Amino acid sequence: MGNFIRIAGLIEESIVDGPGIRFVVFTQGCPHNCPGCHNPKTHDPNGGYVVDIEDIVEKIKKNRLVQGVTISGGEPFYRPKEVLNLVKRLKDFNYHVLAYSGYTLEELIEKAKNNDDIKNLLLNVDMLIDGKFEKDKQDYTLKFRGSSNQRIIDMKDVNLNFN
Repeated sequence: MGNFIRIAGLIEESIVDGPGIRFVVFTQGCPHNCPGCHNPKTHDPNGGYVVDIEDIVEKIKKNRLVQGVTISGGEPFYRPKEVLNLVKRLKDFNYHVLAYSGYTLEELIEKAKNNDDIKNLLLNVDMLIDGKFEKDKQDYTLKFRGSSNQRIIDMKDVNLNFN
């Protein structure tokens, strides 16, 4: 029996959810309820469906064009243990992993002080796009983001301090 994750869906090839050709996993469950969210069906924590993480990994491995994996949502940090299990398997195959979050990096660092899964997830993602979608800051010209308050963060450039 494998590790399971509750998801809203998968996109097998995307060029708008991070650098290169990406496989996208939409997690299920989000506490933010951002007005104007383009994925409101992902908000219900009991929605979506449960899938074995190994099944996702096998799908990704079959497509040799995939250069990285994007974890979107919903809110990936809503289910950090499940997402961490997926990310660890992706790292076994050297995939570049990008995670979106409605939380800011600073909020996630604060949460990580009391949650090892969030801490380890931050330590294992390569890139983070943080911040809630803000309708009044919506900008269609932004790369990989919906609103100008959101940041693209290369996690190797971040000195994570959980003290």
